[in-house]
Amino acid sequence: MRHSRIFRITLIAALIVLLTSAGAWAHCDTENGPVVKAGRQALERRDVRYALIWVRPADEAEIRTAFERTLLVRVMGDEAKALADRYFFETLVRVHRAGEGAPYTGVKAGGAVEPGIAAAERALEVDSVQDLSKELTGALQKELEESFRRVESAKNFKPADVEAGRLFVARYIGFIHYIERLHRTIESAGSSPEAEKHDN
Repeated sequence: MRHSRIFRITLIAALIVLLTSAGAWAHCDTENGPVVKAGRQALERRDVRYALIWVRPADEAEIRTAFERTLLVRVMGDEAKALADRYFFETLVRVHRAGEGAPYTGVKAGGAVEPGIAAAERALEVDSVQDLSKELTGALQKELEESFRRVESAKNFKPADVEAGRLFVARYIGFIHYIERLHRTIESAGSSPEAEKHDN
């Protein structure tokens, strides 16, 4: 029961991270993201299967073709190798993003990873959600309290003060919709259709 509660809280907090950070969705299109890392492994080990896990079965042929072309060009010198690798990474990321229904705008330079993503990856590395749960529930508590206080501070307006009333309504609606989005995510269990398909 306790683990179920922690899981539900973690889902809510994860949604906050996603809702408040558009950059989180872009992690897979960076040079230090998991897709390019898998592409590097595939090339280093000359085994395309390391990369194939990041694309849909329907897209395998395109990745296999790009992989074979890359291997052929890589042996032509350092400059050719760098260009061929870049071509493969860009193809892999583009196809992966298309599979998610996300736009492709190139492979971005590696930089600081979003805090939420970094915390999630640390949890996977240490095989424990405990620290992640603490971090995210802290973020959840802070965000909920701030949203709640914004509504509370505006609710005692005088009926004749229309502008103050409108401020209250705007904050009230924002708060209610925010909670509504959190509950929707809990009800959907945070699973993607792709993940559900593999679970069955």
